[in-house]
Order: sequence, then structure tokens, then C-alpha cells
Amino acid sequence: MDLEVTSGAIATLLEEATQVAPDECCGLLLGQGKRIARAVPAVNVHPEPARHFEIDPVALIAALRAERKGGEQVLGYYHSHPNGLPRPSDEDRACASGDGRIWAIVAAGAVSWWRDNKQGFEPLSLRLVDG
Repeated sequence: MDLEVTSGAIATLLEEATQVAPDECCGLLLGQGKRIARAVPAVNVHPEPARHFEIDPVALIAALRAERKGGEQVLGYYHSHPNGLPRPSDEDRACASGDGRIWAIVAAGAVSWWRDNKQGFEPLSLRLVDG
């Protein structure tokens, strides 16, 4: 599957990771179908944000409610690895739900894209689109 991601969404991911470092940033990936139109930052509410992330449940619930009312779909999530690699960590694998959503991981100035399947994380190719 070719994932479409807007240049604006990628810019948001890279900017947020830089601003929040050395803590992990996190947030939601919104769009329709296989196109991610926006990355929306959320507060990392994990008690150890320098090593872990937990998306603020208030932000997630608000996005899901907006989706039910016809808004953008919550296609997935993102977070950063400030001192790591742009691939799922052991912790990411342990916390993943296998729900088929997309994960973006930001590290070392790069963004990698993954689908969280029941069998584990599957790398995704992407096509950059204007937006």
C-alpha cells in the first residue's frame, strides 16, 4: 500500500520532534483513506516522557468524536525517538495493539512509516503530496 502524506504533515512531525526533545513528542495522524493530511500534536502524558510516550486521552477522544461527526479519520499515531532509530522499539512492539493503524516514528531528522498489524509492524512506502 502506498501511503500518501502531505508535506505539511511531515513538516509538523519534524518540527515537533525538534521542539520537544529531549522528551518524546506524540500525536495523531488525521486524514481520509490512505492519505494523511495532518499531524496533530498531543501532550505526552507519560510520567517518563524522555523515554516513553502516551498520547493525552482527551485529545484522542476529541479526535474520535470529531471523526464520528464526519471529520477527518484518525488514521494513526506518531511519536519520536529522540536518542534512537526511526523504527519500532521493543517498547513500541510491547505496547502496540495490532489494530491496523499507522505509526510514524521520528528520529535523527527522518520519519519512518509503519502499519501496526496483529503480526507486528509492517513498513510502509509513502508518496509525498502537496499540502
